[in-house]
Amino acid sequence: MQSDDEKARRPSLSLPILRTSRRQHRAGTLTLGTLLSALGEASFGWAIVIFSLLALLPLPPGSSLITALPLLVTTAQMMLGYPHVRLPGRLARLALDPVKLRRTVLRLRPVTRRLERILTPRYTALFARRNDRPLGFLMFVIAFALFLPVPLSGWFPAISLFIIGVGIVEQDGLVSSLGLVLGAASVLLTGTIVASLAAGADALIH
Repeated sequence: MQSDDEKARRPSLSLPILRTSRRQHRAGTLTLGTLLSALGEASFGWAIVIFSLLALLPLPPGSSLITALPLLVTTAQMMLGYPHVRLPGRLARLALDPVKLRRTVLRLRPVTRRLERILTPRYTALFARRNDRPLGFLMFVIAFALFLPVPLSGWFPAISLFIIGVGIVEQDGLVSSLGLVLGAASVLLTGTIVASLAAGADALIH
């Protein structure tokens, strides 16, 4: 376990993203692929964190059909046993808006501050190679709930995936497990909303 002094010195989870994106923007090289490469492309954790942030960008309704795609691709690759993230060329070349990315990161500061206080490597068996496929499957289901253009439900799957990704980056199985619980709740919420909409539509038709 970490001492209180070590926890106090923990670098902010936001800093690597903000610094890297600012540096690449100034160099004119800020894309999804370059940002992920700079943070650690081999890590599924950073990929989940970054793609969750994209899903939380302030975009028009229905945009989850696009922003959830990188999460679906990444979690599917993890579910299929890929050793690291392999972004398709078009996704890797996707240009990012540094202002919107920064705003989204800062909006999540209340969440990241709380995570930073408790993060520590523990229950690392969750991240053993043999668990990649089941963990990837669970995240894929959550990402699919995000992908569905269901009103009022997109925020919750994205937040839960963000928390899972942070846990993977920091090798904190407890935090990732918390994210999985929140993800299960978000899937249940999405399913309930879909069922309600379907029942309403059926009532109108009949």
